[in-house]
Amino acid sequence: MYRHVLVVAWGLFVAAPVSAQTGPGLDAHASHATEQQAPSASAGQGAAATPRSDKLPPDADAAGEQLKSSPRHSEWVDVKNGEGTPIKTFVVYPERKDKAPVVIVIHEIFGLSDWVRGVADQLAKEGFIAVAPDFLSGKGPNGGGSQELGSQGSTQAIRNVTPEDTVRILDAVRSYALTIASASGKVATIGFCWGGGTSFRYALNQPALNAAVSYYGPMPTDAVAYEKAKAPILGLYGGNDNRVNATIDPAKQELAKKNVTYEPHIFEGAGHGFLRQQTGSEQAPGNMKATQEAWPLTLEFLRKYTK
Repeated sequence: MYRHVLVVAWGLFVAAPVSAQTGPGLDAHASHATEQQAPSASAGQGAAATPRSDKLPPDADAAGEQLKSSPRHSEWVDVKNGEGTPIKTFVVYPERKDKAPVVIVIHEIFGLSDWVRGVADQLAKEGFIAVAPDFLSGKGPNGGGSQELGSQGSTQAIRNVTPEDTVRILDAVRSYALTIASASGKVATIGFCWGGGTSFRYALNQPALNAAVSYYGPMPTDAVAYEKAKAPILGLYGGNDNRVNATIDPAKQELAKKNVTYEPHIFEGAGHGFLRQQTGSEQAPGNMKATQEAWPLTLEFLRKYTK
């Protein structure tokens, strides 16, 4: 049952300055966009014989079916952000008797897709309240967002979402999360690709965040970006993704100076976007193994810092 709720979020600004995004720009995602829109191997004959594990999030092909068959309560919420168009946000609740931590799920350059909502549903299955905002709200035709833009349009529109925009939107969504009656007051972020970099950067700019998980997101290389870092960060990277991995060591060095927890893991043989394209390719044969190893690390990290 879906419903819309208008929520006014308070405390939209953080004291820490927003650092400019450094390192690889959004243009570097062009090849990723092409790869992600291509049919994955699971659409072929051979993969049908191997049922997917229900302990893992769905890949791009399985997300729609998971959403359709999910027994968990989900709803759409409009989060007011002080900058015009409310942020259309997908929320999924776990089935548990006590209050739950909230995980804000940050989408890729493709916008708030079924796959991202499928990951949110999987997090709810694991006991978290999953909150997935559409960073492209109001940027689509007739004031729409990701759905109206489509995958191709989203990859273009997201280029106009600035680092300052992402922090403002996430502050608004985090403020909303703190008002959820069944929430415990603990809030973490998780993001993928563009969203992975956004999750990482938000952890540097919002000291009150309890934890951040970044899947294959590029990191700032400017030391100034790390001045206010406090939140613990888990980084999960494909071994065949040096464009992103080249920014791990600078991040590690800067966070060590601040005594901030940063746990990077590189999965050999996996490519960029491995959680979405779990069956992999000739260039990324290790995607499934990476998924099987990365997801339990994700849950362990989130539970540790939001309990």
